[in-house]
Amino acid sequence: MIAAPHTDGRRARGDATRRTAARKAAEIATTHGLDAITVGALASATGLSKSGILTVFPNREAIQVAAVAEARRIYRETVIAPVWDREPGTPRLRALIDSWMAYLKAGVFPGGCFVSATSVEYGHREGPVADAVRKLKREWLHLLETEFTAAGSTAPAADAFQLDALLTAGNVRRELFSDDTELDTARELALKVLG
Repeated sequence: MIAAPHTDGRRARGDATRRTAARKAAEIATTHGLDAITVGALASATGLSKSGILTVFPNREAIQVAAVAEARRIYRETVIAPVWDREPGTPRLRALIDSWMAYLKAGVFPGGCFVSATSVEYGHREGPVADAVRKLKREWLHLLETEFTAAGSTAPAADAFQLDALLTAGNVRRELFSDDTELDTARELALKVLG
């Protein structure tokens, strides 16, 4: 009989540290920006040690990239996955709008939509963090464009642009004025884009 390999729990602890730090970093990014993420601030916010964080992330940039990856995972899990069984095209677009609104109203991130919060901050920059933010935004736009194509749109890129702009504006106004009716207005206008 072959004995199971002995593990001392370091890998499991490292994975837990990585998940906790990435999640908190994503939350911080929605209220203070990705640039506000420091090892010290993250340690204070999570109760993790600085050395523990630096064991799983070699530097601040790695933490920022991990924050974007965690936000992507959460976004896919809370906004996209719940509606993926809907018929492609208009039914899925309607469901995506409602799912996106629910994601914001549930307070998944304390500063609203992660994509909206970080897109402006990193829009004019280069490097791995900016690349990760751009990739996340492009994935969302590509999804909308694909669904508009399935819905028979003659201008799917323009429709995706318009829908994204309305949702982003709703998020910004909600965060600025602390008023969920801003999201309701954005939803009504977004549904009109679907025809």
